[in-house]
Amino acid sequence: MRLEEYWGVGPKTRETLVDELGNEAAIRAIESGDVRALSDAGLARGRATRILRRATGGSGMDVLATSDSRAAYKDLLDLAVDHAVTQRAADRIRVLTPLHSREAMDERLDDVLAARDAWAALSEGDRTAVLEAYERYDERDESEHAAVEAALALLAAGVDSGPFAAIADLEGETLKEAAEALGALDGGRVRNGADQDLDRLRDALGAVEDMDANALALIEDLRADGVHDAEGFRQSFEDRLLTETDVTIDRVRDAMPTDATDATDFVGDTLRTLRRDLTEAVNEREQAVASDLEAALADARDAVGRAVEAVDDIALHLSLARFALEYGCTRPAFVEGDDAAVSVVNARNLTLAARDDESVQPITYALGEHGIPSVPNGVNAVPGEERVAVLTGANSGGKTTVLETLCQVVLLAMMGLPVPADRAEVTPVDSLVFHRRHASFNAGVLESTLRSIVPPLSTGGRTLMLVDEFEAITEPGSAADLLHGLVTLSVDREALGVFVTHLADDLEPLPPDARVDGIFAEGLDPDLELRVDYQPRFDTVGRSTPEFIVSRLVANAGDRTERAGFETLAEAVGNEAVQRTLADARWTSGE
Repeated sequence: MRLEEYWGVGPKTRETLVDELGNEAAIRAIESGDVRALSDAGLARGRATRILRRATGGSGMDVLATSDSRAAYKDLLDLAVDHAVTQRAADRIRVLTPLHSREAMDERLDDVLAARDAWAALSEGDRTAVLEAYERYDERDESEHAAVEAALALLAAGVDSGPFAAIADLEGETLKEAAEALGALDGGRVRNGADQDLDRLRDALGAVEDMDANALALIEDLRADGVHDAEGFRQSFEDRLLTETDVTIDRVRDAMPTDATDATDFVGDTLRTLRRDLTEAVNEREQAVASDLEAALADARDAVGRAVEAVDDIALHLSLARFALEYGCTRPAFVEGDDAAVSVVNARNLTLAARDDESVQPITYALGEHGIPSVPNGVNAVPGEERVAVLTGANSGGKTTVLETLCQVVLLAMMGLPVPADRAEVTPVDSLVFHRRHASFNAGVLESTLRSIVPPLSTGGRTLMLVDEFEAITEPGSAADLLHGLVTLSVDREALGVFVTHLADDLEPLPPDARVDGIFAEGLDPDLELRVDYQPRFDTVGRSTPEFIVSRLVANAGDRTERAGFETLAEAVGNEAVQRTLADARWTSGE
């Protein structure tokens, strides 16, 4: 396959990759999802990630039918990356995409949940040992040597169940020998400390080179010691060499010339001969040591390869397991065949949960032929099996959060990851249409929105529609007509969908296979903040209850004139309801 055949690789990108990596290595990096290799070659990390998402899961990216779907997908990856134990694991998480194969979803879920259970079962000390091993691995750029040492650290920690079983199957002694060999070699050269004889020869060569660079000073130093005859000079020079260079006496005497005409020639010829002999000795010894080390590595090559693969795979699954544990994620059930469903019981919105917001209220919701037998306390009924719902209710009541939560659950399930709910059912879809509220009131926005959300319904594949306040982008009268058409089209195409709107009354009559759900504001708290039950009530139209908002304005009015204006509005919406709301808030405050 040519590089240009990969999504996002044009002539300029191809030239960059070939110049830095070579054609074959660049292809291997793309096929293996190696973000680091591409970024080290000169590509921006974001661009490298986009190329690899398409290369390794292009059809999965096609599921994300709108820009808001893609934004929600990236937000989920960012949350998961926060729990990565290595940079490579973070890179691998960033290129995860929705999967089309149910088998692939189940396989990844098996791996992640096994890692979750194994990690949860570890003692605090073992967890620390594992994380420290990966921290060292990351600090050393995830080299082969670092991977083998990480594998040895995991073996030493005694973790051997679930995803760690791949480590337990490795031979510790073989890995130790491989670690020594990898630690001793550096690009074919032998590092200092790997062999005592080689170190001694290198030290001797360095000392002789230093003497040779300062030969004249050495001669003057010897003469200053009172040496004047040739034999005395020769003996003093020999003693100096033996003392300062750790060269054997035989090598020193063999290097001394017999025909030198003066002290300068004698010292110079001796040091040059020693340099030549020691250089040859260093090269011979290094070649012999390197040959032995490479032979040891060749014998351990299979074990090293398995260690690298195991360490990287465990890092990925462990990172995803930590993410799943952090948010209490569970295995979703998949609904396939003629039935279709998206259902959640006590689902948590990850965006809110990541902010450590203790007030996050879990929600229960369902579309289609779900299997929810009963619902938690506080939920008004078991949801019906309509595949399409219109969600109504108070401003700031969490309607958009419901859409986002359903989007997160479906995306995670289709990526083969646990979902943040006590129970969940998901039908994998061909197109996920997530459309957030966009307050841009012009024909261009309306046209572009329709172009993005209608075609997926027309392709014949399974579609999930999550559309938030479509009416915000066009005239109120037209908005109701268009929204009614979208709901009808979704029902006709047997799509799953939730449409958030304030126009529920204008949509009547809805198709028989669609229902209306509602979120309700319940009053004001002592601080005059709106109290909302974020759990939707099924088959019930939610109300915005403007008396709550007007009550706040009346209570918080800064002067008499301003208060009089808001009291006029209170009369318009029902002064009795406003006064009752204020009385309830004050009563709660005094409680």
